Amino acid sequence: MTTTLKTTKPVASRLLSSTRALAASALIVGAPLALSGCGYNEFQTLDEQVNASWSEVLSQYQRRADLIPNIVNTVKGEAGFEQETLTKVVEARAKATSIQVTPELARDPAALQKFQAAQGELSGALSRLLVVSEQYPNLKANQGFQDLRVQLEGTENRITVARNRYIKSVQDYNVLTRRFPTNLTAKMFGYDVKPNFTVQNEATISAPPTVNFDKPAPATPTPAASPASR
Repeated sequence: MTTTLKTTKPVASRLLSSTRALAASALIVGAPLALSGCGYNEFQTLDEQVNASWSEVLSQYQRRADLIPNIVNTVKGEAGFEQETLTKVVEARAKATSIQVTPELARDPAALQKFQAAQGELSGALSRLLVVSEQYPNLKANQGFQDLRVQLEGTENRITVARNRYIKSVQDYNVLTRRFPTNLTAKMFGYDVKPNFTVQNEATISAPPTVNFDKPAPATPTPAASPASR
């Protein structure tokens, strides 16, 4: 009887160890599959895409800000150029670059709206400057100014592309955050909906202003009535 008990204990111990090993193996294999199935990996991918798109937006805005001092200095050399137009560009640039860009800015709806408004104001001031510069032959003939203008226009196009990519990447991320069943994963791991650029009045902000430099035509005097008509 004693011999039987001694033989049974090692067998039971081995069975228990094997069961634990199988359970651990199942957990190791199953956990990644479960996380993948609930959208965890997709959250990682989309979050990285949002961060990369945001970095590109900031890079293009900085590129534009770096071009402005050279443009302003070139325009200053033109006698009689509108000082109000130059002042607005300088003030708008100062306002846009005074906003401290931190990782939290893209996650704060109010801060992102303020950032967008400042950049939109700068876009409008630059558009007006380019329109006004068309009225000055010396600036149009200035190769340095024309080179800067081409660079600025190219940068504005890059900004538009970068903004559109960012808007799309945030939209994709937010859809995953709200959609069932991945919304459960979002709640579990703290993936919140991200604020996005607003497209309201985007066309108005991007459109160049209309500037009329034509002087109004003098009023045509009304001809005096002839004696016969009196």
